[in-house]
Amino acid sequence: MSSPEASEDGQGGGGRGDPPGDLRSVLVTSVLNLEPLDEDLFRGRHYWVPTTQRLFGGQIVGQALVAAAKSVSEDVHVHSLHCYFVRAGDPKVPVLYQVERTRTGTSFSVRSVKAVQHGKPIFICQASFQQAQPSPVQHQFSMPIVPPPEELLDSETLINQYLRDPNLQEKYRVELNRIAAQEVPIEIKLVKPPALSQLQEMEPKQMFWVRAQGHIGEGDIKMHCCVAAYISDYAFLTTALLPHQWQYKVRFMVSLDHSMWFHAPFRADHWMLYECESPWAGGSRGLVHGRLWRRDGVLAVTCAQEGVIRVTPRVSESKL
Repeated sequence: MSSPEASEDGQGGGGRGDPPGDLRSVLVTSVLNLEPLDEDLFRGRHYWVPTTQRLFGGQIVGQALVAAAKSVSEDVHVHSLHCYFVRAGDPKVPVLYQVERTRTGTSFSVRSVKAVQHGKPIFICQASFQQAQPSPVQHQFSMPIVPPPEELLDSETLINQYLRDPNLQEKYRVELNRIAAQEVPIEIKLVKPPALSQLQEMEPKQMFWVRAQGHIGEGDIKMHCCVAAYISDYAFLTTALLPHQWQYKVRFMVSLDHSMWFHAPFRADHWMLYECESPWAGGSRGLVHGRLWRRDGVLAVTCAQEGVIRVTPRVSESKL
C-alpha cells in the first residue's frame, strides 16, 4: 500500500527526522506487533495497563485493527471500524484475536474480529476497507485555530506546574501524581490547560495535540491508522466528566462502544490536533465525539464513543 508521503499529508513541517531503529515507537515494535498463531489468529500482549487494572481500550482497538488489516490486500485502505467492549480485559493474560473474512468485494471488504480471553469474547469489532476511489463530492469542517504544539507545555511540565501551586487541593494532587506516574507511549499537549480556579466552570470540550512517542516512518498507512486507533481512546471519555469532576468522584468508568472513520492519509508520529466534545450525558452513560486534524487543516479521522460513567458525590473538604 502507498505510504503517506509528506507532500500528500501536509505533515512534513514540524515533524521529526528518521531516527535510529532503537528509537522506533513502542506502539509499532511491541503493542501493535501481534504474534501469528494460525491463519487469521493472532496473540497480542500488553504494554501499559491503567491503574484500574483493566486493559486499555485503545490497545484492544488498535490490536484488533492490526489483525483485520493482515487479512486484506495491501492496496486497500481502512475507512471505518465499529467496536463493542463486552467484558473487562484481564491484564494478566494475553489476548487472542480471531478474524473472520466476512466479505471481500471489488470496492469494499469487511472483516469481523473477536478478542478472546479465558475462552470468552471481551471485544468484538467490524472493520471495513475500501479501494481508493476518486470523488467529485468533497467537503469538510474547518480546523479550529489554536496555538501550535511548539508553543504549549508538555504533560510533565504542566503537571509539575500544577503540583507547585500551594492552593492545590489534595484530591487533585493525588490524581495528578497518579497521571504523572503512568508510562503512556503517546505525547500530549493541552491547548487550553485550565487554571485551578476554572475547574468548576469547564465545558464538556477539550482539545490537545497528540502523537505517538518514537518514530514510525512512512510505512504502510494502515499501521498509522492502527496507532491512531490506540491514541483515540486516551482521555476521550473523560471529556464527558469535565463539567462534573469537581462535584463527583468516578466510581466506575468504562467504554461501551467505539467507532472511527478514516478520511485522509496521516502520520500518527507527527502532531495531530484532537478535538473532543461530549454533546450528552445521562442514564449513567456519556457520549463523546472526536476529530483528529492534521497540521495542514485536513480532517483525518472522526471518532465517537459511549461509555458507562458511575460517580459518587465528593465529600466537601472542611474549611476549619
